[in-house]
Amino acid sequence: MPRIINGGVAGIVGVTCVFPIDLVKTRLQNQQIGPNGERAYKSIIDCGIKTFTKEGFFGMYRGSGVNLLLITPEKAIKLVGNDFFRHHLALPNGSLTKTREMLSGAGAGTCQIIVTTPMELLKIQLQDAGRTSGKQSAEAMTVGANGVVRMSASSLALQLLRERGVFGLYRGFGATAARDITFSAIYFPLFANLNSLGKRREGSTKAVFYVSFLSGFAAGSFGAFIVTPLDVVKTRLQTITKAQGEKVYSGILSCLIGTFRTEGWQALFKGGFCRVLVMAPLFGIAQTVYYIGVGEFILGVPHQ
Repeated sequence: MPRIINGGVAGIVGVTCVFPIDLVKTRLQNQQIGPNGERAYKSIIDCGIKTFTKEGFFGMYRGSGVNLLLITPEKAIKLVGNDFFRHHLALPNGSLTKTREMLSGAGAGTCQIIVTTPMELLKIQLQDAGRTSGKQSAEAMTVGANGVVRMSASSLALQLLRERGVFGLYRGFGATAARDITFSAIYFPLFANLNSLGKRREGSTKAVFYVSFLSGFAAGSFGAFIVTPLDVVKTRLQTITKAQGEKVYSGILSCLIGTFRTEGWQALFKGGFCRVLVMAPLFGIAQTVYYIGVGEFILGVPHQ
């Protein structure tokens, strides 16, 4: 129970801090260059300024409600799952080979997908609503006085359930699995090895908080950038409403090949810097909260 609380608190704190950057990432990844080279956003800064100017401060947190609701189970499953697999895959002497560390991370990434897929699907529709300029279904959105499209996560979820059943909420499941399993297989072993190099707390085998933060920051940065092409594919496949003229892809390979052919290899790394800006502090914060033992403090349980 303490570790579940740790994972949940870590996710909520991290999301609150970095969500506006994630919104910019989603819009940049979904933006496809027009036949004459036209584009809505020229850069990260341009996207951020235009979004803030048109939609205001709260527009930068569009879709955060879905994340805050589901990030607790998602992060708890990921962090606790990694501990579970590391424990059961450990050799008799308690050590883990690099292969077993990667399998532990991959196992954690696999477990979280049941929560991550619908969370990401709903979040992406809400984040991208301003970019696609009101082409969403009238059942799932309203238009504010300033002309900004405002979608409802609950209405959108109910609409998907009515039209496509439970599987409607799992659109892009394969792409989400490819991204998250790969990321976790990279991130967790790297974090564990970096974290083991730093200073220990007095009287404990645990690292001091800044070592956990820096280890999570570094591992999150590397893992996030490496899997950016898979994240671009996932984002585009999960986006239900496209802006006029944007191509709809049928699957992972179709999206990878089509994006490469029409927009070049650079398009597969769209939002890569944003992902680093999101994932680095997110996992730095997550690992710090997790290893400090906030859950143990809340429950009054000794933290080793």
